[in-house]
Amino acid sequence: MSLTLDTYRLLGRSGLRVSPLALGAATFGTDWGWGAEQDEARKLFDLYVERGGNFIDTAVSYTNGSSERMLGEFTRDNRESLVLATKYTTLRRPGDPNSGGPHRKSLFASVEASLRQLKTDYIDLLYLHVWDSTTPVEEILRGMDDLVRQGKVLYVAISNVPAWQVARMQAIADLRGWSPLVALQIEYNLIERTGERDLIPMAREMGLGVIPYSPLAGGVLTGKYSRDDLTATNTAVDDGTRKSLTIANGALVERNFAIADVVKEVAAELGRTPAQVGLAWTLQNQGVTAPIIGARTPAQLEDNLGALEVDFTPSQLAGLDEASAIELGFPHDLLASDFGRTLTRGGLKVETRQVADG
Repeated sequence: MSLTLDTYRLLGRSGLRVSPLALGAATFGTDWGWGAEQDEARKLFDLYVERGGNFIDTAVSYTNGSSERMLGEFTRDNRESLVLATKYTTLRRPGDPNSGGPHRKSLFASVEASLRQLKTDYIDLLYLHVWDSTTPVEEILRGMDDLVRQGKVLYVAISNVPAWQVARMQAIADLRGWSPLVALQIEYNLIERTGERDLIPMAREMGLGVIPYSPLAGGVLTGKYSRDDLTATNTAVDDGTRKSLTIANGALVERNFAIADVVKEVAAELGRTPAQVGLAWTLQNQGVTAPIIGARTPAQLEDNLGALEVDFTPSQLAGLDEASAIELGFPHDLLASDFGRTLTRGGLKVETRQVADG
């Protein structure tokens, strides 16, 4: 594969160029009990940018706003050369029902807060962060389009939403002449592959670049946890650490450790680290544009960037795929089966070819 951070990719059906690995800034700040202090976060930022990276991911509520405020300082001298992505919908003020959600009031207030915290006049990429099924999609799409027309947002995107809803919204945006969605952020890794059922194929069909978050499954694929941690799930307390969050999410189970074992085996064969193998695997999917790195230290980031240089053998990819395989379910399994093909083709041979766009 042998990529570099300055081997830029187009984001969805836009002309925006982004690096093949995005720098996640949810680790910027220690407000949540873990993360990087400002000096350490600055080292992460500088290392990423010096290597040619230009795609940085944050959210209005990450580390209670510290993430955006730090980025506002860090990007003071090179703002125009960077692609800053942020998100809205998460509750910004406990007790205020309109300070969260996807509706217009939340959208405009959140964007203004992000602009202040980031110390910038515009946001390159704005995601709807979390779907909550309370706001008409026309209100959301029109609000996003208004912000684009005002120049406060350049591109719009979406995260954590069912595939059918994204496809519906994209169709409405196209029909109304509103700004289309250009990116879809989802959890995607060797442990969480259910996005392959509908989300990733939908994104490719509808022109959204896929931006995976948690590509290392909260650290499980790095080998930092062991089967001894299985017993910790029964006694763990919410102490604000990254580990307690991983336990609370139910990630420390036997299936996941079995997948991590195969990752470690492949890493040993390649002379790479498990983290590099886990990240490199996500880049093998043609529907993926740029996984988000969640490094907390420069050493972790340096290691993660090594994923761009990983080359798998066919047998190694087959082993990873077998260990982490999921059932696609109905109707995908039916349509892909010999029986399903026989229903539409009988015994005929039909060659399919990729038709180039206009």
